[in-house]
Order: sequence, then structure tokens, then C-alpha cells
Amino acid sequence: MHKIAIHLMQVRNRIDSAAASCGRSVDSVQLLAVSKTRPPADIRAAYAAGQHRFGENYLQEALDKQQQLADLDIEWHFIGPLQANKTRPVAEHFAWVHSVDREKIARRLSAQRPASLPPLNICLQVNLDSEASKAGVSLAELPELLDSVAELPNIRTRGLMAIPAPRTDFEHQREALEPLATALLRLRASHPALDTLSMGMSADLEAAVAAGSTMVRIGTDIFGRRD
Repeated sequence: MHKIAIHLMQVRNRIDSAAASCGRSVDSVQLLAVSKTRPPADIRAAYAAGQHRFGENYLQEALDKQQQLADLDIEWHFIGPLQANKTRPVAEHFAWVHSVDREKIARRLSAQRPASLPPLNICLQVNLDSEASKAGVSLAELPELLDSVAELPNIRTRGLMAIPAPRTDFEHQREALEPLATALLRLRASHPALDTLSMGMSADLEAAVAAGSTMVRIGTDIFGRRD
């Protein structure tokens, strides 16, 4: 068995165990394999092992991979920072965007999504720790941003995404992520279609599931550490 297939099995077992430990269905958490900087051969190996959702951070790298892997039925997610001058190829070539943090970006994605494709799924990125080095809207600004983009055509606002500052223990990791889950529950009162919490990576997968994540983004524990 390919080592990537083994790693995928281990990650899926972690997700299942984390879900079971907090009384959640194992089907309530989706796995997004983060394949940035990984060669197409690694993605093929993961696909052969049953993984069909892949997340990319760097646009040109992702577009090159999409061409090389066009024979595979991959659901591509863009999870990196998105500049306004790069929205068109993202709108044309991805199924999801996790990193929308400005109304301008959402409006461009909506306008540039081809009519031949289903609506583009988006998550609004939240900066939970107010880190200057990270993108994302604050929790206080989130309702206004959601109201401004929720009714745009050609996109579907599915939920929220966050990349919290690293914490070393389970309880602190969960406490850092719980405000995002609380925000989603509150916003569902006026936006009932929200159904996605994109949070949790290799180091905090279990805490993210305990906090309510519905989609964990795992790279290192599937593909190994990057050089």
C-alpha cells in the first residue's frame, strides 16, 4: 500500500475517533487534503486511496496541477489569500473558496463565475486572534460582511473558516476555535443555509472536531512534511 494511502487511513481514523468521542456522526466531518507544493503524483496516490477533495493555496501552481490531473474527478478548493486581480481564474476553476474576507472579493467571484458552472461555494475567513500577519475579518465585522454577500448571484455562502494561532494542548486549541462555532450558530438565525465550519489542521484536528468543525484541512499528516 502506498504510504499516502496509509497516512490517509490514519487521518480518517483520527477523524472518526474524534467525532465518536464527542457524540458526533463520523459523516459530519469532511476531510480536505491540502496539497499545496505537492506534486501531481502525490495527489494521484491520494485520489486512488479514495480522497477526492483537495485544497490549494497558490493559484498558478493549482492551475498547473488541474491541467495535469484533468482526467480525475477532483473537487478543488482554494484556501489561500486571494487578491482582487486573481479572482477570475479562481471563479472559473474551483468549486470552493475558503478565504473570502472582503465584499469586493465576493462580488468579483460572483460576477466572474461562469454561468455554465454551479454556484461557487464560499466561506468567510475570520481572524480569530487579530493577527496582523493573517487575513480575515474580525468576529465583530462578520455579520455585516455576511449580510453584504449572502444574496449575491452565482455564489453560495456556506460558512466560516479560520486559522487560529498555534496552541500546544487540546483544551486551549478547542477554546480558540469555539468562538467560530458560536458565531456560526448565531448567524444561522438569519442565514439558515450556513452549514460549514472549515477549521482544524494536522496539529489540532481533534480539538477542531470537538469544537464543531465540519471540514478539516490536513496536509502534513497525509503527505508528510514539506522540504
